Amino acid sequence: MTLYRTWMEVKALLALGFPIMLTQIAQASMGFVDTLVAGQYSTLDLAAVALGSSIWLPIYLAATGILMATTPLVAFASGSKTTNGVLSIFRQGIWVAITLGIISVFILNSTTWILDFMRVEASLAAKTQEYLQAISWGFPALLLYQLLRSYFEGLGKTRPAMRIAFLALVLNIPLNYLFVFGKLGFPELGAAGCGWASALVMWVMLACGLAAIQRNPLLQLPNETNPRWLDIQELLNYLKLGIPMGFAILIETSMFSVIALLLAPLGTLVVSAHQITMTFSGLIFMIPLSIAMACTIRVGQLSGANEPKSAWFSAKVAVLVTTSIALFTSITIWLLATNIAQIFTSEPYLIELAASLLLIAALFEISDALQVTAAGALRGYKDTSIPLLIVFIAYWVIGLPLGYILGLTDLLLPAMGAAGFWYGLLIGLSVSAVLLIVRLKRVAQHAHI
Repeated sequence: MTLYRTWMEVKALLALGFPIMLTQIAQASMGFVDTLVAGQYSTLDLAAVALGSSIWLPIYLAATGILMATTPLVAFASGSKTTNGVLSIFRQGIWVAITLGIISVFILNSTTWILDFMRVEASLAAKTQEYLQAISWGFPALLLYQLLRSYFEGLGKTRPAMRIAFLALVLNIPLNYLFVFGKLGFPELGAAGCGWASALVMWVMLACGLAAIQRNPLLQLPNETNPRWLDIQELLNYLKLGIPMGFAILIETSMFSVIALLLAPLGTLVVSAHQITMTFSGLIFMIPLSIAMACTIRVGQLSGANEPKSAWFSAKVAVLVTTSIALFTSITIWLLATNIAQIFTSEPYLIELAASLLLIAALFEISDALQVTAAGALRGYKDTSIPLLIVFIAYWVIGLPLGYILGLTDLLLPAMGAAGFWYGLLIGLSVSAVLLIVRLKRVAQHAHI
């Protein structure tokens, strides 16, 4: 790698990745606003929003993962300079988004059995169901917007989604206040008000995305001769790429939910320490995730332009960038673990426990950055099935079982509690990172032939 060429590639990745990172943070902040406003209203409504979010968020992330197939497909077509097939890809994505939206509405309006299975008390279950029913009506719009966002990013245009995300965040705050507390003549809805506010914002996001396509010539869909609204082969190609991505995200999010449930018998302090570590790690994870998404775009476009060596160079630079950032964040977390824990709580024992988990998370950051970047590059190469298998093995065959053994049994060492699960995650993610890097090198070499 020449220094100048490397620096130019770093600039290209950051130009794409920085707006993506801000977009991710803004969207995540909407959930924070819901939690904050519901907490100001009542503890019961706060619990309903928290419980409801644990149900709808995995559904949303899995559906988004499927729709993310749009990005590498459009990036490849865009890189070829012909844009041939972009309109067809987009139209197949519409079918997928609408179908997933309808399924999501049905699931979120039928969660009574889930709440009964979880033995949620009647008053909390009722509030949670009201919240889920309200937010469900925004899902068709949200998933159609995610299709638009993936299309924008496939073209290498990441700023429109960033602007829309910040507009949505700004709009979400007053709407929450109006609907939750019943101000300016609106009914006082409590937790359900958070759901209706979010649903309305989702429709606004879709409207803004459609307006961006109409007003920005660089985002307009290309004209194609005899494009089909439903192309079965194109739809199957879309799903072949997207479904493994959706399942990979679902595997990851569900694993963390299972860990929280397994830790519950150890008490509130242990669960709280785990949540503090997860919250902070999730925030830091936005950085390598954004670079990985930028890497998907770069690799897809360069592959479409029939520049395999440049695509592989971009992937290597992305790994270099995220690893460098991960080393910096790991050292920072290691040195400031106690201070970070003190941001979340003032209880001495909880600070001590959370700080001990953050020390493990400091090592976790490096493996996480490597695996997410390799996975991002592989998406650019339109390789998702083998990465899904790797993620499943790393998380559910290695990470979670090993975490359970270390955390809750004395089979290998005296039971370590939450720390055992984090060591299991560290080992599982390290395996994932190694296997995905090996897979990336093999796919890139094959692309050179």
